[in-house]
Amino acid sequence: MSIRTRKSAAALATTAALALFATACTGSNEETANDDPKAETTLTFWHGWSAPSEVKAIQKNIERFEAAHKNIKVKVVSNMTDDKVNQALRAGGSKAPDVVSSFSTTNVGKFCATRAFTDLTPFLEKSGIDPAKVFHKPLLDYTRFDGNQCSLPLLSDAYGLYYNKDAFAKAGIKAPPKTWSEFEKVAQQLTEAKGDSYEQLGFMPNYHGYETTISHYVPQWSPTYFDAEGKSNIAKDPAFSRMMTFQKNLVDKLGGYGKLKKYRNTFGDEWGAKHPFHTGQVAMQLDGEWRLGMAKDAGVKFGIGTAPLPVPDDQVADYGKGYLSGTILGIASTSKKQNAAWELVKFMTTDTDAVVAFSNDIRNVPSTIEALKSPGLKHAPEFQTFIDIAQHPKSNTSPANVDGGAYHTTLQDVGLRYESGQLKDLQAGLEKAARQIDTDIAKLK
Repeated sequence: MSIRTRKSAAALATTAALALFATACTGSNEETANDDPKAETTLTFWHGWSAPSEVKAIQKNIERFEAAHKNIKVKVVSNMTDDKVNQALRAGGSKAPDVVSSFSTTNVGKFCATRAFTDLTPFLEKSGIDPAKVFHKPLLDYTRFDGNQCSLPLLSDAYGLYYNKDAFAKAGIKAPPKTWSEFEKVAQQLTEAKGDSYEQLGFMPNYHGYETTISHYVPQWSPTYFDAEGKSNIAKDPAFSRMMTFQKNLVDKLGGYGKLKKYRNTFGDEWGAKHPFHTGQVAMQLDGEWRLGMAKDAGVKFGIGTAPLPVPDDQVADYGKGYLSGTILGIASTSKKQNAAWELVKFMTTDTDAVVAFSNDIRNVPSTIEALKSPGLKHAPEFQTFIDIAQHPKSNTSPANVDGGAYHTTLQDVGLRYESGQLKDLQAGLEKAARQIDTDIAKLK
């Protein structure tokens, strides 16, 4: 499991800090990519992983690279946040990283627009690599912005549905729901009241319910966040209002916002053994592929089922899709060793054996088309659900933008006010949010 999601969840709260990128002064690969990649050199690589098992997995991948590139040594620095990366790139100098890994796909727009990361297109072309043939489109959508491929995917995350097989059997439910109307019925059927609380909740729909954010829900409605002119489309595309209306109705049918909020306050930490799905407090959970390993590590006493999230009833033919995200890898534009840095980026992101081995070690979804099909993958059978979601033609992601993902925060605020009953007119709320998003983005251009 990667803790990228813990940091991705926090990334929306730190978007303002990343506005510093707007004043960053950085170079370009045309100016600095003149080093000899065959010369003896040492690269500095920063990444955000911090758990011992994850740091070990990264190191194993680096050792594979060094074995294949005898002239290049890599100095690895772990637990580096985007804020630290930003500060280092602004300062430049010998202590700045050459290669950077980030969990925050929402910041790709800033990395690209401010040229903090080098455009990798010339390197891809020189290496004869067509990214469209290596990666599925959603992964390219979150690693590039405005024609600038300033990063590449390094493993990915696929979101789906976890369910308690024992709870399903007890309730007489034969299979996971495929449509949201079925899901609504199953969630109610699995809910067992206990006074003013619950013995078991079928599903926690609240936006603070661990991964149940708008950006993770709405992909099942196939949304378009921005129109062809780059203007916010959230008030015009009915996907957003339909999704929010469904979620609000589910909140009401499962007991109301206040009762659910009170129950949510009894949950253990999202990243600990007492996660509400682990403990049986909720029978279904929207989550990423890492939850499977975490649940098994926590020693859950029930059978774990995995499935794609449901889809709207009028889109049942698209069942199997989901939201995709992941870690990204880029070259700092301040680096004076960009050709050597490209060798590391190319190896970690496009070498099938390296991607498969890293996926096996860190229990995340492979990021290349070939790696997804590799017989070398060694995951539990339930993990196949997420491999399939990653390859579904209708799976999608949130587009990169220059605001560093602040548009998600603005949209999420509408959802929070609507689910709690503070906002009565959803359409008016979406229209106001769309204007705010457009204003915020215009200020950064």
